[in-house]
Amino acid sequence: MTHRGGLPAAPVAFGVRAASVPALLLIVAAMSAPAVASAQAAPGEAPPPRADEPFALSGRDHVSRWAFVERRVIARAEPRAGSPRLTRLSTRTPEGTHNLVLALDRQNADGRQWVRVRLPMLPNNSTGWVPRRALGGYEKVVTHLYVDTRRRRLRLERGGRTVLRARVGVGRSRWPTPTGEFYVRNELRGFDSPAYGPVAFGTSARSAVLTDWPAGGFVGIHGTNRPGLIPGAVSHGCIRMRNREILRLARMMPIGTPLTVS
Repeated sequence: MTHRGGLPAAPVAFGVRAASVPALLLIVAAMSAPAVASAQAAPGEAPPPRADEPFALSGRDHVSRWAFVERRVIARAEPRAGSPRLTRLSTRTPEGTHNLVLALDRQNADGRQWVRVRLPMLPNNSTGWVPRRALGGYEKVVTHLYVDTRRRRLRLERGGRTVLRARVGVGRSRWPTPTGEFYVRNELRGFDSPAYGPVAFGTSARSAVLTDWPAGGFVGIHGTNRPGLIPGAVSHGCIRMRNREILRLARMMPIGTPLTVS
């Protein structure tokens, strides 16, 4: 088993936070295209989107949505079966937890509903389309994590309001922390090695430099037994926090949270 930061780690006990799927969301996801298209706007409101046009699932009013990958599926460049393949999404992460994706848009096309998701692949910032039936029910988050690699600072927002700030360690110049738009895939606890602290988060960010990293060089956010190195450029690309601060982050940030690294 490897830690998402790309360094060898002792076996861990996984703990993934997830919510149950509300029945109402299943009903909404199963609505037919004609029913959506025929919906009427209330007086003074914008008309609803056409069923064959993309509809944003994340990014409005500080709300984002994610879903578990319920079956192995090919992510494609466009919302149609014959579109070029980008990658294959598995139901499990390299750490053995249930895989999830950040859902960006939905669209009816090619006789089915498609969802554009953020992909855990190189090049970073890649997105692709998967059939809606390959995903579980949508879960909603109102948090967003920001990491400034130049200033070596982390900031967590909830509903657009900053609720946590912390200094961090980032990748060295030879192994920079990748920048772009990502998301938090899982939460891991129970490390035998104190080097990773009490808790770690796996992300969809991947290193383009350390290609010998296990599982393709995914970047993690974790604690440390060397707090004196923070802030600084001290890692192979992972984001390190003081233990007391990552414990605060763990209490406030659910999985599926969007991550912006600049």
